[in-house]
Amino acid sequence: MMSISDIAETLLPKMTEQRRYLHMHPEVSFQEEETYKYILKYLQQYENLKIRENVGGQGLLATIGEGGPHIAIRADFDALPIHDEKDVPYKSTVPGVMHACGHDGHTSTLFALLDLLAEQEESGNLKGTVSLIFQFAEEIQPGGAVSMVRDNVLEGVDKVYGQHYWSQYPVHTVKTKPGPVISSPDYFVITINGKGGHAAQPHDSVDPVLIAAEMITNLQSVVSRQISPIDNAVVTFGKVRAGTAFNIIPDTAEIVGTVRTFKPEIKDRIHEIFQKEVEYTAKKRGAEGELLYNYGYPAVINHEDEAEVIEKAALELGLPFETARPLMIGEDFSYYIQEKPGAFFLTGSGNAEKNSTYVHHHSMFDLDEDAMVSGLSMFMKILELEGVIEWN
Repeated sequence: MMSISDIAETLLPKMTEQRRYLHMHPEVSFQEEETYKYILKYLQQYENLKIRENVGGQGLLATIGEGGPHIAIRADFDALPIHDEKDVPYKSTVPGVMHACGHDGHTSTLFALLDLLAEQEESGNLKGTVSLIFQFAEEIQPGGAVSMVRDNVLEGVDKVYGQHYWSQYPVHTVKTKPGPVISSPDYFVITINGKGGHAAQPHDSVDPVLIAAEMITNLQSVVSRQISPIDNAVVTFGKVRAGTAFNIIPDTAEIVGTVRTFKPEIKDRIHEIFQKEVEYTAKKRGAEGELLYNYGYPAVINHEDEAEVIEKAALELGLPFETARPLMIGEDFSYYIQEKPGAFFLTGSGNAEKNSTYVHHHSMFDLDEDAMVSGLSMFMKILELEGVIEWN
């Protein structure tokens, strides 16, 4: 009898072909029209599959089997506004758009899982229900997950699982943990309105550049001095914009950045500190400060029992398992496990020999496609451990 890994291995050529097609035809968040059609066409080949279209917008839900337990598994399918600079046969054919995060691999892995589930249902081996969630727009807030959840994508579901291929971990490595896994990413824009003038006469101006520098210094100390070191948080300034010439003091300055946290109360506290700092620092210098603070996706907080299922699955498959260190990125899978028990894991796809160790969202990003064998094997094993199926 073939092992789960052996079964998954047989589907690698097909997963690779599908992943490369998607890689060549990427679409950015909220514009995934052709990708949606491609997924729908694939789903429609199975007569016994219950398909819900346009879930929460551009989402798709495919359900197979009946009764309990009912397990949902999610994959996202949007790409990024990044130009693909790889020299590979499957390079993006869309200028300025590429799958720079691995969502093409997520989707092709779920296709393979569907193929296997359909075969097992026909043989009478499916003992419960599996829902496959194909999610649009993970990359751009407000994201697709929140609207799909509001549109009852998890109706009747007992548990929900998801994964992400991760180029910074060695291929086939599996990482997760109970509790916080991925942070909540907030976005802010600070605008300082001063009074412009000649650089030689700063006393007749209200210099927004100087005020911006003071704000950056003060706000950078929020985490180190006003938030407990036990509570993980990051403040990063990604863009500062002001002025048009070396000898002119501009009227305005803009600061753009991000805050990453795990606890809602810490998020709220940092927002409060930012609001006061922007207002008071600008005011004492004779300027006006405005803060636009956008709350990002909630943090991904794994449920303990489901995180343990993932660990057990990896160990029983013989895959290298490590307890994950929380990542200060963002991921809207959080909305699913706010509604239902579940957990999220990372599957390593990094391999220097295959040039697949570039960070996510890099123009040279690629997958070691062998990682899809491990991703598929993990979902197969999770379903087995949850009592949905016995593979044979």
